[in-house]
Amino acid sequence: MKAASLITPKDSILIASGTTMHALARSIVPADELTVITASMEVSNILASEKNIYIIQLGGILRHSSLSVVGKYAENILADFSCSKLFIGVDDLDFGITTTNMMEASLNRVMMQTAQKTIVLADSSKFGRRGFSKIADMEDVDHIITDSRIPPSTALRLEEMGIEVTIADSVHHNSI
Repeated sequence: MKAASLITPKDSILIASGTTMHALARSIVPADELTVITASMEVSNILASEKNIYIIQLGGILRHSSLSVVGKYAENILADFSCSKLFIGVDDLDFGITTTNMMEASLNRVMMQTAQKTIVLADSSKFGRRGFSKIADMEDVDHIITDSRIPPSTALRLEEMGIEVTIADSVHHNSI
């Protein structure tokens, strides 16, 4: 997975929730110690067997549909941390990055403030759609990893906005 290759030795990262984040977690093989802060119970579960990974599981209101947490309690915990990267999956990319749940959007905004760099993992089907709850403007995104089906004009427009675009070899989120 392209996203996992961005993790450096002794890194401290945030991983949001969603199935793409589960695929990212399965592809992480730390070369050294790694600290992961996550809202996703499934991400924590996947990474739990890795002895070199220190996991900080956020607490809060459980979203049964995604087995992740949201809410002020999860947001407040993040005030104590600073991470190099946030890996986030989104439902749509149009006027910004969006998700279907307003509480998840709020937590994702706080995660973006906690991270030095925001990396969006999204397959090409997510572009040009507008979701319910806005997380952030496109200008707040540093890097997008997507598949080869992204229209070249869209990739060029993103790069012109200063967003790094990485094209994965396939459309499966295991490659993103």
